[in-house]
Formats: sequence, C-alpha cells, structure tokens
Amino acid sequence: MEALLEVKELKVQFSTLEGTVYAVNGVSFEVEQGKTLGIVGESGCGKSVTVLSVMRLIPEPPGKIAGGEVIYRNENLLKMEKNDIQRIRGTDISMVFQDPMTSLNPVLTIERQLNEAQEFNLGLTREEAQTRSVELLNKVGIPQPAERLTDYPHQFSGGMRQRVMIAMALSCQPSILIADEPTTALDVTIQAQIIELTKNLRDEMDMAVIWITHDLAVIAELADRIIVMYAGFIVEEADVFQLFSNPLHPYTLSLLKSIPRVDKHIDDRLATISGFPPNNLSLPPGCSFAPRCDYAVDRCWIEVPSLGDVEPEHKIACWVDVTTERER
Repeated sequence: MEALLEVKELKVQFSTLEGTVYAVNGVSFEVEQGKTLGIVGESGCGKSVTVLSVMRLIPEPPGKIAGGEVIYRNENLLKMEKNDIQRIRGTDISMVFQDPMTSLNPVLTIERQLNEAQEFNLGLTREEAQTRSVELLNKVGIPQPAERLTDYPHQFSGGMRQRVMIAMALSCQPSILIADEPTTALDVTIQAQIIELTKNLRDEMDMAVIWITHDLAVIAELADRIIVMYAGFIVEEADVFQLFSNPLHPYTLSLLKSIPRVDKHIDDRLATISGFPPNNLSLPPGCSFAPRCDYAVDRCWIEVPSLGDVEPEHKIACWVDVTTERER
C-alpha cells in the first residue's frame, strides 16, 4: 500500500545558551491510510519533537528543522509557505495534545472551541457548525451533547475533556490523526475507553493514526506497526506482533522486561535500565545506548549503527545479535 505520509531523514535541532541540542537525528518512517503507527521511548527521546516537526509547530527560533523531508500527498510540508501549512493543519492532519486539563481554553465554551475550526477551515455558518459539533460530541461518547455545548472545560472530567479534544481534532475529517500521549493524565479505565474510541473512529473514518507514548502496554492494544526511539534515533521498527514476540534491539528488550506481566511470579522483580539517557548537547561518538547496554562490543563505542533490515519488515540499529550476543 502506498504511504499516506512519508518522513525522510528528519533532523531537528534547538539552539540553547549551552549549545546545540540534537533532538531528532535522521528519523525516517511511513504511515499508511487506515493504519496506526506507534512511536515509543523514554521522555526526551524525540517522540513529540518528531511529530510537532511534521505539523511545523516547532518554534523557530530556538528550534530548527535542520534536514529531511515530510511528504504528504506528494507535497513536502517542510517547504510549504505558512498559509499553505495552516490549510493542512486541522483539515488534513490533526493533533490531540498530551494534557486534556490544559489543552482547552478555560474561558471559552466547548461550542465556541469546536465551532471555530469548522467555520474557519470548512466555511460553515455558525448554525451548521453547531449542528456538526453536536454530532461530533455524540460520536466521541459525550452524553447529552446538545446541552454540554454551552459548558466550559472545567465542567468536564479529564476523560471527557480528552473526548472533546478528539472531537475537535476530527471536526474537519482529517486523513491523519496524531495523538501525543493523550492518555498519560488519565486513569487506566479511562485510558482503555480512549484507546477503544480511537480504534473505532480510525476504522469508521479510514484515517491513519500516529500514537506517541512511553507505555508499550498501551500501544500493544492499538498499533499495527511500532518504532522505538532513543536519543533522537530510531533503534527498532517492526509490526506490533514481531516487536513483542521477537524484540531484537537491547533497548527494546529492556523496555519490555520493565513491564509488569500477569504471567510472572508475584515475587519477580521488574528489570530496570541502568544509567541515564545521554545529553543531546553532546551525544557519544558511537551508539547512544552503549553506556547502558549489556550487549555492547568495542564497535558500539566507536561507530553509530544505521537502521537496517534484520528480518522482513523488521529493522534495528545495532551492531550486536542479541540472540547470540555476538557482533553481526
């Protein structure tokens, strides 16, 4: 299937008083229509910066897209004029941000915030936008949607606010929905509801979804394909079944070992990853994960591994075969 969105060798940097932060370092991936791509990794690994760059929402300065291409329907979003990229945002590519408690404007009604995008992007009248807003709230599971339109964000629970955010993101029927850790601030029951809602809407609207999270357990329920990021690099990419059944990068292995499992003995301790992520102001000369890796060989400290196929549709950036613990 032809890719709906193609990111090629994306590089993003930030200028600070201490020097240049290399936030994203040559990231490439594709997203297909009707499919979900999961992006996982520790805080600070470049997940959010990657998708914000796709939307051209990186503040410049201090941020800078230093290289790469983002191809959507044969157009490079990184080369578009400001007015053109504003046309793409919301109508073609929409985003649900991380914290539902702060993403909505507290002094505007839900009706005003839902209607605004439809009036601006779709050219609807206020009455037409209001009718669609009721339909959207109903679609995302808000009870009594017509009555709730005049409420303010503080009158909604966290889960309901996130549903409103999803309704806003879907208001112009986008081809791609980007969700940046949308369930982080919610309890596990509401998380499950939001994930199920997203799956149903994806299938109903045949849209692509990019779901960013640090929680592999969450993404297992939703994604078709997963990329694992570390220190601004993609270290592993595979379909969801391959990644969970046969992880081949030491970092992915460590992440999976740190997840609580129902089939483990109650006294078994969760594994931890020793050390700390590298400082992106001064990345090490070799593999960024080498200082924390149990499999590191001499080459890992010298040369940055490139992302390459190890199995059909399964890529890793590593010099070591974790199954034999020997250099490839």
